[in-house]
Amino acid sequence: MGMNEARAKVFKALGHPSRLTIVDELAQGTRCVCELTALVGADISTVSKHLTVLKSAGIVSDERRGSNVYYTLRMACVSGFMDCVDRHLKSQATAQVAHFEAVPA
Repeated sequence: MGMNEARAKVFKALGHPSRLTIVDELAQGTRCVCELTALVGADISTVSKHLTVLKSAGIVSDERRGSNVYYTLRMACVSGFMDCVDRHLKSQATAQVAHFEAVPA
């Protein structure tokens, strides 16, 4: 797999709101599947599928502790990328508001 294919796999894995919620939560620290299920508001099967996609892309890692599975953000740079995207979206929204306020009614 080439570099661009690998990048595309990461971006595809991040391309779902529930997976972004999971990544944001894991940026705060390790969480068990039960905590992530409550956060996402989906059943454990759905959350497990999302976690499998994130794990397959190398974004998260898992560790079994007794009967629970805990997930950790493995690709820490994703948080910085999300911050960059958030700043861009906020600045874009601010620019659009300023544009509409400047247009005469």
